[in-house]
Amino acid sequence: MVIILVVGIIVLALLALIGTLASLRSKDTESAIGQLSGEVAKRDRGAVDLQSSQPGQDVAVGAEIEKAVAEQRSGKLVAAGPKAPVAYVPPDPETLGVARRQFLNRGILATFSFGLTGFGLACIGFLWPQGSSGFGSRITVGRLPDIQAAIKAGGGFFYVPEGRMWVTEYPHFALEKAKSTYSFYDQVSQGLEVGVVALFQTCPHLGCRVPECGTSQWFECPCHGSQYNRVGEKKGGPAPRGMDRFPMEVSAGNELIVDTGAVIKGPPIGTNTTGQEAEGPNCVGGGH
Repeated sequence: MVIILVVGIIVLALLALIGTLASLRSKDTESAIGQLSGEVAKRDRGAVDLQSSQPGQDVAVGAEIEKAVAEQRSGKLVAAGPKAPVAYVPPDPETLGVARRQFLNRGILATFSFGLTGFGLACIGFLWPQGSSGFGSRITVGRLPDIQAAIKAGGGFFYVPEGRMWVTEYPHFALEKAKSTYSFYDQVSQGLEVGVVALFQTCPHLGCRVPECGTSQWFECPCHGSQYNRVGEKKGGPAPRGMDRFPMEVSAGNELIVDTGAVIKGPPIGTNTTGQEAEGPNCVGGGH
């Protein structure tokens, strides 16, 4: 579906560009075959036709014309001919008006084309598939011994900013209960079986970022008081479920790979596979 939308936007942008270029070309053609200005037309009407001149009229012959040209090139002053200088005729207002209209029309068309092109590119950028790194992709968090050391150094919590996730320890004694309780167990089994769980940082209630609480060893949302145990199962507050999580894999090199492009809805209210209660004072009120 995304590919179809992207192709459609590209086609619309190309059609708009072609239409704009065609309109500009037609305007140039019209101006090329337009009417003469008033000054040029008046000069043409006053020009002398050498072939149809009447006897007795003063008509310059070729030798005289060549002589006048030679004198002009030499820098000498040339005596004025029998005719008086042509009076200045101001530009035709109608012609100037046409030029102004053309300028405005082309400016409007150019602005519209740039706007449409920018909108199309923005839509394509929004719908374009995510890159190979960062949130929305498969992230290699690291080797399991290093992850376990990071969890211990973080007081039971390890935050991975590029994946917008928390990685915490999952106790081995809770695996059997997780198999019978988690409907999504197959998607997270490789991680749980090596003792870790990857949780999405966002609270399922209204989307706030959920921080850890070092004293209670829970996740506690400061926005509306939702609380979750260390593996993201709901313990209190208005959240409709436990913290969402990501599918996990363990590579042959003992590395944890988390797919942040597939968010799994958290376990329902009442799920408690680890039996963990608050291990100290809560950071947010309302805990059980």
